[in-house]
Amino acid sequence: MKMNTTLTLATSSLMLASSVFGASVEERLAALEERLGAYESRFGKLEASGSAASIDASFGDSARGGIRWSDKTSLGGYGELHLNVGEKDQIDFHRYVLFVNHEFNDRVRLFSELELEHSLAGEGEPGEVELEQAYIEYDINDAFTARAGLFLLPIGILNETHEPDTFFGVERNIVEAEIIPTTWWEGGVGVTAKTNAGLQFDLAVTSGLSGIGASSGNAFRIRSGRQKVAEFSDPTWAVTGRVKYTGIEGLELAASVHYADDIGGVTVDEASALLTEGHFIYKRGGFGLKGLYAFWHIDDPTADISGADHQWGGYIEPSYTFDFEEAGKLGVFARYTKLDGVRAKDQTEYSTGLNYWPVDNVVLKADYQRIEENDGASKEDQFNFGIGYSF
Repeated sequence: MKMNTTLTLATSSLMLASSVFGASVEERLAALEERLGAYESRFGKLEASGSAASIDASFGDSARGGIRWSDKTSLGGYGELHLNVGEKDQIDFHRYVLFVNHEFNDRVRLFSELELEHSLAGEGEPGEVELEQAYIEYDINDAFTARAGLFLLPIGILNETHEPDTFFGVERNIVEAEIIPTTWWEGGVGVTAKTNAGLQFDLAVTSGLSGIGASSGNAFRIRSGRQKVAEFSDPTWAVTGRVKYTGIEGLELAASVHYADDIGGVTVDEASALLTEGHFIYKRGGFGLKGLYAFWHIDDPTADISGADHQWGGYIEPSYTFDFEEAGKLGVFARYTKLDGVRAKDQTEYSTGLNYWPVDNVVLKADYQRIEENDGASKEDQFNFGIGYSF
């Protein structure tokens, strides 16, 4: 509209001029009309694309392919709210997590995970903001993949897959919280190799645990050694390896080892450590069965750590899930857990409960826990309720 008005005014002015100055102006008018027509044609194309063109440009629209960076960027996340009643009484929005992933091309991609724990972070607040993953993955070929950056160690069941809708129980099991300090991430490099027979091999060289201190008497608590790659001064180093088999439908078998040259800290100056772990997962129809065992051997030549140089734990968890189709799914489970050497005490835990998924990726949970110290000195009863989601 604006260009048409401009053309009309220019034409009228030049026609008026032609009556005064003669034919030479008419020739100029014809040339001007031809030029304005060309501009109008070009201006019309810009007007047709309008603001969308500038938006596409801001998102990296390529004239060669028309692919925006947003087309290869994905968002995801998960969250969970817990209510505990019994030995511990509290309500807590335990985790709020966002994933931001980007595919640079068919071979190179970014994975990242940002987490807020316990709703509030900052000085004097109970929670913290954590970067749990931020790494580049590169496909060397169809069989080998390399990664570098901040990533989760390939150990156990929950450490790499811990969205609340993927496991039974409101709280994560204690073996994969204390023996395997889930969630456990380090900085370094790693490689994965896969075969057509269902075998997978993982190897990673990363930063390691450090600063293990006395949390009960002079006992080591493995979990306290996570430095989370946050200005980790004079870092220690570790090697992690895993072999996993998924060649039979519904079955996963895996074994991991983790060796750290020095995880010492408050209690001792220096201590090497070896973690070995094995687990299985079996699913057939609605029936499920999980089992896991993990063992730490801490070599401490300089000090007595009161039996905590050997820490181990294991659990077995049968379950059954009923599929009511449009009404959702209901799963029931029981878990027997044994723990030894953590915080200078042994304990046994019995858990049972249910998960209800009204839709995929949204879960309501309820469970009962009974924790007994092996010396019979104390017993704890706990009821837990939760809601979780992932996308």
